[in-house]
Amino acid sequence: MPRRKPSPKQSARFLKEPRPIGDAFGRTEQGPGGESYAVRTVPGSRAVKTYRCPGCDHEIPPGTAHIVAWAVEGGEDDRRHWHTGCWRGRRTRTITRRWS
Repeated sequence: MPRRKPSPKQSARFLKEPRPIGDAFGRTEQGPGGESYAVRTVPGSRAVKTYRCPGCDHEIPPGTAHIVAWAVEGGEDDRRHWHTGCWRGRRTRTITRRWS
């Protein structure tokens, strides 16, 4: 008779601390105006609202993986949700300033 794997003492589902969303602490990149931006990816499974991308002024529908970026100087209250492709091309296109 085959042996069973021993069950873990504490399953990942029952950890006390919540799991991070994407790369929770983010990374720092140069933004459209040259200033430093904190950047975090949001996987499609965690994207539950509709956002408007400042790069193309189109909607980011729920379930779509995308980027969240905010100026390091401004703080998280000024974060914006970008299409991944729009964020990558931020230096080669004009940015719509509808949100500022």
